[in-house]
Amino acid sequence: MKSTFFTILIVFGMLFAACKKEHPLKEYMANSWQTTYLKIEMPTYQKTDSLEIYEDKFDNDPEIVAQSKYNLDGTFSAWFINKKGEKSANSDGKWRVENDSLFVEFFYNGSEMKVSYHITKTKEGFNATSKYDWDKDGDFDDLLTMRTKQIKE
Repeated sequence: MKSTFFTILIVFGMLFAACKKEHPLKEYMANSWQTTYLKIEMPTYQKTDSLEIYEDKFDNDPEIVAQSKYNLDGTFSAWFINKKGEKSANSDGKWRVENDSLFVEFFYNGSEMKVSYHITKTKEGFNATSKYDWDKDGDFDDLLTMRTKQIKE
């Protein structure tokens, strides 16, 4: 009798757990975000043997922060916003997801950018990592690590 009870309890527990659906990444990403941490490690900075690291924690009331909005139709906008709430350097593009990866295409600073990120959902937003040629030396060996938080518009 006890084993039947526990078997039924386990089966209903599994059914309950299976019913709790997490939003697919595309639905999760279709939101507004602000970058809260950024680190770019460039191990062969512009084809030298020098390691260059850029890191910003965006604490202590920064002058500007990066924000973005992803729409369900596959378009997005990204911009910087200053302390006065003024937007600058707006860039529009396209995005899509495959499994746990985000792929973006946009034109920025005179260049067409096609970047992919591995996305991990967090309580506040998401973490993203990407190997890309951030120092524009022809080698896709630079690692970007970014944290975001969801923002309300």
